[in-house]
Amino acid sequence: MNRIFGRGKPKGPPPNLTDCIGNVDSRAESIDKKIARLDAELVKYKDQMKKMREGPSKNMVKQKALRVLKQKRMYEGQRDNLAQQSFNMEQANYTIQTLKDTKTTVEAMKIGAKEMKKAYKNVKIDQIEDLQDQLEDMMEDASEVQEALSRSYGMPEIDEDDLEAELDALGDELLLDEDSSYLDEAASAPAIPEGIPSDGRTNKDGVLVDEFGLPQIPAT
Repeated sequence: MNRIFGRGKPKGPPPNLTDCIGNVDSRAESIDKKIARLDAELVKYKDQMKKMREGPSKNMVKQKALRVLKQKRMYEGQRDNLAQQSFNMEQANYTIQTLKDTKTTVEAMKIGAKEMKKAYKNVKIDQIEDLQDQLEDMMEDASEVQEALSRSYGMPEIDEDDLEAELDALGDELLLDEDSSYLDEAASAPAIPEGIPSDGRTNKDGVLVDEFGLPQIPAT
């Protein structure tokens, strides 16, 4: 049967808006190129008309320019229609893609909700509260163990009042034991000589001095 009637051509993939938009934009670009060529031709005719006098020749060039201008207007209308078609398809394509994204988001949210329900089934609030109570009891037991280990024993019992009295007396003894003899030595130290070293042999008190004005030490 296939030899008689032949086989049908396999169906290709259905057209999509993205391909349609590309085709329409390509057609619009082709029309833009034609409009650019007509603009160049109109400029040429316009320059010719400026240099020509009124008469049959100028009228003939004018008719050619009008014919080119009509073609340009026709192409411009086709380009505008194609641009509007491309815009409409882009909006439709955007809407379709948005709906697809929304569908995917909703499906993902449904799956997430199911997983959350399964996870909550494995979580028992009573078990968590019991675990918290157990941890709290264990912390209290640990504190009691630390207190027991740090307990002091074998120490004599001492009255707190006696300790305070001893502490006050210790402060007084520390004040009495402070050695202030260095202050007396500083007060009895000889004064630093003032003024410029003297060239004389004696100072104002008649004591022999050296070249720096200091009292000379007698030789032994």
